[in-house]
Amino acid sequence: MTSLRLSLINKWSHVKMIAIIDYGIGNVGSITNMLKKVKAESYLASTIEDVQRAEKIILPGVGHFSSGMESLINSGLIESIEDKVLNERVPTLGICLGMQLMADYSEEGQVKGLGWVPGKVKNFSSRPNIGNNRVPHMGWNFTKEQKQSPLLNEFIEKSKFYFVHSYFYECENPDDVLLKTDYGGDFTSAFQKENIMGVQFHPEKSHKYGMKLLGNFAEMNL
Repeated sequence: MTSLRLSLINKWSHVKMIAIIDYGIGNVGSITNMLKKVKAESYLASTIEDVQRAEKIILPGVGHFSSGMESLINSGLIESIEDKVLNERVPTLGICLGMQLMADYSEEGQVKGLGWVPGKVKNFSSRPNIGNNRVPHMGWNFTKEQKQSPLLNEFIEKSKFYFVHSYFYECENPDDVLLKTDYGGDFTSAFQKENIMGVQFHPEKSHKYGMKLLGNFAEMNL
């Protein structure tokens, strides 16, 4: 085990309980395993009671926007999640589709999003400058910091993460943009609006960079 990994584990040994919302769509196992590596306490939340005891929330997700929203609606958890996020203002992190579900709406589907961070989700293929870049955007890519956040504490310049997506988030308010990534032009690869954060990439698949980001989330106090 490297000295860097040991220092990360020691640093994140005292963190708040993280609820990973389990609504049938998402890499919950991979996220749980990565949180274990940074000694963060987490559990899968699939009932209202599970959500109510959350001190932090991760909303994962992979796949189609409409299917994701329908699964979240059918879970019966939205009201209790929104009470924690919007009223109690617990730190909340959306991952990939989980980030996109926080938008007002998406070009992928006919249902409304959660509307927590004003914006819309658009298809890469609609961008005039996409050129020869393949869709979906898949693989490792660098990020560029747009503002300071505890989520990015002690990040090295030009950290890189693993992406798999055909759609991207367009924030209504530029001040909400946390990270940008170049793929046929810059797009929002992470945002933060107060206690609500989202990342388009998969930190659970991004090795030491993802470990660092999830560790920062685990220890942050907003």
